[in-house]
Amino acid sequence: MQKILALLALFISTTVASFAADPLPADANSGEVIVPKEVIRLFNGRDLSSFYTWLVDFHREDPHRVFAVADQVDGAPAIRISGQFLGGLYTKQRFANYRLVAEFRWGLATWGNRTNATKDSGVLLHCQGRDGNYFSKTFNGPWMRSYEFQIIEGGVGDLLVLGGYEPDGSVQKYFATATVVKDRDGEPCWDAKGPAKVFETGRVNWWGRDPDWADKLGYRGQKDVESPGGEWTHIEAVCEGDTLDYFVNGKRVNQTSQLSHKSGQLIFQSEGAEIFFRRIELHPLPATK
Repeated sequence: MQKILALLALFISTTVASFAADPLPADANSGEVIVPKEVIRLFNGRDLSSFYTWLVDFHREDPHRVFAVADQVDGAPAIRISGQFLGGLYTKQRFANYRLVAEFRWGLATWGNRTNATKDSGVLLHCQGRDGNYFSKTFNGPWMRSYEFQIIEGGVGDLLVLGGYEPDGSVQKYFATATVVKDRDGEPCWDAKGPAKVFETGRVNWWGRDPDWADKLGYRGQKDVESPGGEWTHIEAVCEGDTLDYFVNGKRVNQTSQLSHKSGQLIFQSEGAEIFFRRIELHPLPATK
């Protein structure tokens, strides 16, 4: 009996240790870069096994269930991101040369200093470095250096260039080149016929962003192609070599080239507003002759 109890105790202690161990490296960029050969469904409709969670202060813990799977949203499973705390769903793997296909819709909840502001989220592409390296020398930031596919009321399809910190305290910048024109207020907006400009930080507005955009809940511009209200919006990001091409509901809205970084993790942001994703897929690019 004592031998059985001893073996049972050993089994329990080993099992607890294996669950307690962090299965992910401190820097997920140490893994291989995956180029999709077939469709990769990052959301399988059941769980978040393709991701790990990251939140300011909580890091890889999620005590408030910011990230969860809802059994049914408009008739199908969906990822729910509450938006209550800053952070994101980080993919466990790195990717390059793919077409991201996703569908999102807003929920009703808003939080903190964004309670009455435009609903805000986004998808970060080609993320590199340590978790939380964006905006924090101590790596307690919400995201990583990357290129953002902005998801915000009135600005879905804006492109942001984000740098991030290295362990020695230096900042590694990202670079991108876009053809732009200035709107009424002098902000750069993508225009295929505009002059080329190099961006090492900042935003490239999608071509139809309303110059009267205001950071207020429910804002909608005259030319917005995002679906209205609680309807689903289809987005695509074609990541091919050193280029990015953004589409919203089938319409090209932004484009950039000469990227300094061409691969990395993806992050789906939690940024003050409830959002649902019911489809997240990486499609292979067409073969080149």
